[in-house]
Amino acid sequence: MLRRDFLKNTAVATSAMAVASSFVPDLHAAPAPAAMVKKSLKWGMVKEDLSIMDKFKLLKDLGYDGVELDCPDVLDMKEVLAARDKTGLELPGTVNSMHWKLPLSDPDPKKREECVKSIEKALRDTKQYGGTTVLVVPGVVNANVTYAEAYERSQKEIRKLLPVAEQTGVKIAFENVWNQFLLSPLEAARFVDDFKHPMVGWYFDVGNVLRYSWPVSWIQALDKRILKLDLKEFSFKKQNEQGLWKGFDVEFMEGDCNWSEVNKALQKIGYSGWASAEVPGGDRKRLLTIREKMDEVFKA
Repeated sequence: MLRRDFLKNTAVATSAMAVASSFVPDLHAAPAPAAMVKKSLKWGMVKEDLSIMDKFKLLKDLGYDGVELDCPDVLDMKEVLAARDKTGLELPGTVNSMHWKLPLSDPDPKKREECVKSIEKALRDTKQYGGTTVLVVPGVVNANVTYAEAYERSQKEIRKLLPVAEQTGVKIAFENVWNQFLLSPLEAARFVDDFKHPMVGWYFDVGNVLRYSWPVSWIQALDKRILKLDLKEFSFKKQNEQGLWKGFDVEFMEGDCNWSEVNKALQKIGYSGWASAEVPGGDRKRLLTIREKMDEVFKA
C-alpha cells in the first residue's frame, strides 16, 4: 500500500470513529406515550337494572375511566353530574342521538334543522358534563341523496354549529360509519379541512373501516384530526361465511384488526387519549370481559 493511501484510509477511519463516539444514546429518555390510555364505553352497553349512580359505580369498579352518553337523551342531568362527581367516572363526550333519524344530508330542510338543533343541545350539554366532543355522523348517501348533495348539505349545516362549538369549547367529531359517505381516508381528511376551523375533527372508528379499507391508512391520513377513538373488532371470515353484519360478532383480538399496527400508527401521529368500546354490552360479567379485552388491545 502506498503511503498516501495508508494516510487517507487512516484519516477516514479516524473520522468515522469520532462520529460514532459522538453519539451517546439517552438511556433515560422518556418512551413514546401509549396511544390509547383511557377506557370508555357507550351508556347503552350497560344492561344492569340500576340507578344512574349505581351504574356509574359499577363502571368505575370494573376499571373504566369514563362513559359516553347519547345526547339529547332522557337522563336527568343533575343525577348524571352527581354520579360523575361521586365516583370520579368521567364523561369524555357524547354521541348525538338524532343524526341517523334526521341526517344532516336529508332532502327536507326542516329535518336538517331539527338535527342541527339536537347537535347544538348536545354541545351545550357536553360542556356541562365536562366532555370535549360530540360524535356526529356527517351525512348519509342513499337512493334519494347523491354523494355531492350529502357533501354540500352536511358542510352547510355543520357550519351553522361552529359558533356554538366555539362558545362551549366542545368539538364536533365526525365518525366513519356505514353511511356510504366519506369512504376514503383522504376524502375524510379533506372534509375536515374544508371547514378551516379548529373545532371540527374526527372520531375514528377502527373496526368500521375494515369492511373497505385498513385502519393504519386512515390513521396516517387523518393524523392530528383524530380526536377520539371507537373500538370494535371485525372478522372477514364471519362476514364471508355468515353475512356482512356478522363480521362484528367477534371478540377483541380474535378478528382481523391488527391492533399492534394500529397502536404503532397512533403513536407515530402522537395520539394519546380516549378509546371507547362500541360493542354488544351486557351485565357486570360481560362489561368486565370487555374491559379486560380492551386492556389487551391497549397493550398489543
